[in-house]
Amino acid sequence: MAAAQRFDQIQTPVIPVMAQLIAATPGTLSLGQGVAPWAPPEEVLQAMAAALRNDPDLHRYGPVAGDPELRAELRHWLEQQHQIDCSASEILITAGSNMAFQAVVQALCDPGDEVILPVPYYFNHEMAVRIAGGHPRAVEAGVIPDPALLEEAITERTRAIVTVSPNNPSGAIVPRPVLAAINQLCARRGLIHISDEAYALFHYGAERPWSPGAAAGSGGHTITLGSLSKSHGMAGYRIGWAVVPPELMSALTKVQDTSLIGPPKLNQWAARAALAVGPQWCREQIQTLAERREQVLAALGPASPKRAWRLLNQPEGAFYALLELDSSLSADQVMKRLIVDHQVALASGSSFGLKGACLRLSYGMLSGDDLAEALRRLERGLLALS
Repeated sequence: MAAAQRFDQIQTPVIPVMAQLIAATPGTLSLGQGVAPWAPPEEVLQAMAAALRNDPDLHRYGPVAGDPELRAELRHWLEQQHQIDCSASEILITAGSNMAFQAVVQALCDPGDEVILPVPYYFNHEMAVRIAGGHPRAVEAGVIPDPALLEEAITERTRAIVTVSPNNPSGAIVPRPVLAAINQLCARRGLIHISDEAYALFHYGAERPWSPGAAAGSGGHTITLGSLSKSHGMAGYRIGWAVVPPELMSALTKVQDTSLIGPPKLNQWAARAALAVGPQWCREQIQTLAERREQVLAALGPASPKRAWRLLNQPEGAFYALLELDSSLSADQVMKRLIVDHQVALASGSSFGLKGACLRLSYGMLSGDDLAEALRRLERGLLALS
């Protein structure tokens, strides 16, 4: 029996496609998947072992929105580390921020409602809007999105505008004035501003990430998404959250009860321990990526007459960079040829809404000699394919 017809309009996730090509090409070095290279703090493992021994209710269902203790500790973390005013908001604990986004768009969208996604967008966001029955309205407003172009794209069916800062796939940090303008636009037009902040602690230069949830009076029209997957090396633990206007909690708990019932209790013990370690542990891990970033910029930096590619922007956050190649091939074709012919993997930019032969590079997985060799292979491959 065939799947529902609406899934014909949903893109195939690029990461599994890339993984299949890598598996069929032994020796490939991957600059593809976005994974932090570190494991969680030791305190996380200790807390989970203690919970297994000492929590007599670990095997039972927990609260749909998450354990009250974790929600309270997360509220304190968000207020202290990101200056988010949670006083007028509720917190929903989810199985990663991807699930938080999916729950949010299901709660917001009736069939045909629109969600504005500035290009480049995160591909799972586009997929989630379609699965919810909504229409993802991709807007080419620049890597740093122009609020005026976003406003021009608003229709009577628009429900939300999404921003991702620091950005996946570009590594850009959206400046505070731009995010503030988008947030004010949403307030003025009666929309929700969904701010995805999975990489909120990742920055390398003078520009620091800023959360729209820190703006005075933003609680009624701002949703902040976050996760421990990157900052604490806990991707497999699936712990994320959404800070939401209280009036959305009824719908969100319906979505969560239907899909997850409640976030895994053992993983919430892990999350509490991770938050208790404090932000300095995260910053120390993140700074180990700074040298890798410099390697990438040195290898792929300003275009010269011999180079047929360019960085679309200066990546200042997360652990990504976007390349644009002068080629007649599509991004999907370039991705495949780089893996099969040159044994180096990058993600196709078409999945992020980008036109032409654009590729996302992640420097989170490789370091040292492996990263240097991957960049040499990439340079040779780009020259061959241009």
